[in-house]
Amino acid sequence: MDKGSTGMTRQARYEALVRAWHRDLYRYAYWLAKDPHIAEDLVQETCLRAWRSLDSLQDDKAAKAWLITILRRENARRFERKQFDHVDIDDGEWEDKTRPSEEASMEQRWLHRQIAALSPEYREPLVLQVLAGFSGDEIAQILDLNKNTVMTRLFRARAQLKEALDTAATSGGQQYGRS
Repeated sequence: MDKGSTGMTRQARYEALVRAWHRDLYRYAYWLAKDPHIAEDLVQETCLRAWRSLDSLQDDKAAKAWLITILRRENARRFERKQFDHVDIDDGEWEDKTRPSEEASMEQRWLHRQIAALSPEYREPLVLQVLAGFSGDEIAQILDLNKNTVMTRLFRARAQLKEALDTAATSGGQQYGRS
């Protein structure tokens, strides 16, 4: 958005961007960090960097991808600065504000474990598409990949999840913890 054409100040532009994308940033940060406090810190750092480089954002339609890219880089910086203890993925808590049935809850936890078990090259584009709602072009831009590569990885990620689901279904639901 050009200040001259709309009369919007830099601060008002920034506040509008934060209001529009804060929830998506937090959701993605939480997915990356698996910790609400770290996710909040990542979003804060992302907002700070966004403020500092707001003039580099040429088109507000690209703001979501721009902010997610900043968030991903902030998350990477977190690992550059400090070594963290490794935690088994099964120990992670998955935040869910709704109260699904016990069966649906088990299936959801199973699906989260399956997604987490995907290799990062398949998991990251899938999470960006499903959780953040990015298109193939936007994911390619964020991950600095060719769009065809992104689409192939999305296809393979879904195929791996479908295979795991089919295996669970043929085993009579044992994968979900049902007997």
